[in-house]
Amino acid sequence: PLSKNNCKSSWLMACFFLECPYHRPLGFEAGAVTADQISCSNEDQYVGWYSSWTSNKARLNGQGFGCAWLSKFQDTSQWLQIDLKDVKVISGILTQGRCDADEWMTKYSVQYRSDENLNWVYYKDQTGNNRVFYGNSDRSSSVQNLLRPPIIARYIRLLPLGWHTRIAVRMELLECISKCT
Repeated sequence: PLSKNNCKSSWLMACFFLECPYHRPLGFEAGAVTADQISCSNEDQYVGWYSSWTSNKARLNGQGFGCAWLSKFQDTSQWLQIDLKDVKVISGILTQGRCDADEWMTKYSVQYRSDENLNWVYYKDQTGNNRVFYGNSDRSSSVQNLLRPPIIARYIRLLPLGWHTRIAVRMELLECISKCT
């Protein structure tokens, strides 16, 4: 039988060198990720109509008015940020478009850091270039992008690179877990 230490050691090796053996939703949809953990660029400008489309609305399968984060500006300087509160191993990202209109992210990049005092680091592909993740092609389908290798960080940012009509997203992060836990 595996001891707890052997299990954790095997799991960490899989996360660092190959890919995550098991994933679980971090809790956007379920509400375990709280409103104060999600922020966005230009957040102080979300007033009036835009106050219904704040970063807190970026929750997978959200429904009704204000069912997504809707960026106030449509350019590649925008971002959606998650503070995980602790360093975690993030192994995937799921995205959807806005539930009530044909608006979604078609592609994005990811930045991360383990401490607020460190610089943001782009998630890279195997050639060392900033990895481009392909997002949605409609408002309701969920698109999953696994991170190989996973990200070990406290802060994660999604940076829209392309969109249909306007930047809009509902999302979930996947945490890498050990089967032994």
